[in-house]
Amino acid sequence: MSSSNAIAIKPDFSIQPNQPENYLSSCNLIWRQQKLLVNLFTHFKQPYMSSLDSQQRLVECLRRSPIQLIRLDSDMSETQIRLWADASHQANKSVYLRLPTAEVVAKKRRSFNWFLKRLSDWVAALGLLMLLMPLMMMLSLLIYVSSPGPIFFQQWRVGERGKLFRIYKFRTMVVDAEKLHHQVMANQNGLHKLENDPRLTSVGVWMRKYSLDELPQLFNVLRGEMSLVGPRPWALYDAIRVSAEGKKRLNALPGITGAWQVQARSTLLDINAVNSLDLDYLHNWSLAKDLKILLQTFPKVLSGFGAF
Repeated sequence: MSSSNAIAIKPDFSIQPNQPENYLSSCNLIWRQQKLLVNLFTHFKQPYMSSLDSQQRLVECLRRSPIQLIRLDSDMSETQIRLWADASHQANKSVYLRLPTAEVVAKKRRSFNWFLKRLSDWVAALGLLMLLMPLMMMLSLLIYVSSPGPIFFQQWRVGERGKLFRIYKFRTMVVDAEKLHHQVMANQNGLHKLENDPRLTSVGVWMRKYSLDELPQLFNVLRGEMSLVGPRPWALYDAIRVSAEGKKRLNALPGITGAWQVQARSTLLDINAVNSLDLDYLHNWSLAKDLKILLQTFPKVLSGFGAF
């Protein structure tokens, strides 16, 4: 890329003594046309870049930059990925994890049945939102009264082709519960889900039992970020612990419900085992299978199967 195209985030080769190390500056940046590739340091350390001094400066530089898309090394830490994702979101830039290619997922996207699935997703999500809006309004009021603070909880998840998106849920935990996440999950080896999580509110426990907190994900479906049926949408703290081979599955469009939710849910938290269920679903995907999972979901939700 020419120097004029990289002016917004350009290397500063001046001497910077005692320049502090931080999560942003511990990366190599590579420009390719209108894409920015963000890699972990390997053998080559990039010269000091003033644009990486702080997240706010990075946001300002990204806003002025012609860069349209940012791809992050999937081996980066959760903190690094989240910082870049937040900055990209504020700068209105799309951000992706760089993942190994999953040919089986790519082939499914090119089929007519896949088009029907996406059309059905949009129509069904719109219809369900209209039908469930009174319930969602009541839940919003209940959350506000019982635990003052935000009604909705937003969190970065890995979506189709590795695109990061913010998932919407009703808040079921105390305010700023994310700040205590790693303290609470310190001894959790599998998926970061914990029965009797101390951060849950009393209303949150009830909502999770019947998966009512998941209803706002219908907005994610309307935005094209999720499907009604698909693999579990990985949170960053789970995605970074997936094996190199298992990361291929992160290319898939995630769903509100799926094989894991109806077959095991929180009774199965081993990351590799959950990945195996999702890969089996992807390899054998069909509209009929999606319909079967949807029909299995309703009794599972009403019974509170594996929910916490």
